[in-house]
Amino acid sequence: MRTYARELAFQLIFERLFVKENYIIDEEFFASLKKEGDIDFAKSIVLNFEKHREEIKDTISSHLIGYEIDRVYKVDLALLFEALTEINYLDTPYKIAINEVVELAKKYSTEKSSKFINGVLSSIIRSNNKNNN
Repeated sequence: MRTYARELAFQLIFERLFVKENYIIDEEFFASLKKEGDIDFAKSIVLNFEKHREEIKDTISSHLIGYEIDRVYKVDLALLFEALTEINYLDTPYKIAINEVVELAKKYSTEKSSKFINGVLSSIIRSNNKNNN
C-alpha cells in the first residue's frame, strides 16, 4: 500500500535530518512492504530527497512566515520534505501528497502540525502555479 510506503519513506527522511552524510539504503528497512512497486516507490522518495535536499529546503524556507527553518519541528520538516519530493520529482498529484502527509502529521506530530504543514504546502503550490502561468 502506498500509504505505508510513504510512512516508511517519511521515517527514513526524519532519520536523515539528523545524519548529514548520505548512506546506502538498508534493504531490510523496507522489508515490511509486500509489493516490489511499493518498495521502489519508497526508495525513490528517499533517493530524490537526498538528491534535491538543499533545493527543497530552500523552497520550504522561502514560504515560512515569521521564523526560520531551524525552528520547525523535525517531524513536520520531514513531512514537508516528503511531500515536496513526491510533488516535484515523482509527479504525485499535489492533493494526494498533501493529504497523505497531513494524515501522517496527525499520527506523528503535534495537534497544530497538520494545519501548519497544509498551510506551508498550499503556499508553495499557489506560488508554483503563479510562476507557471
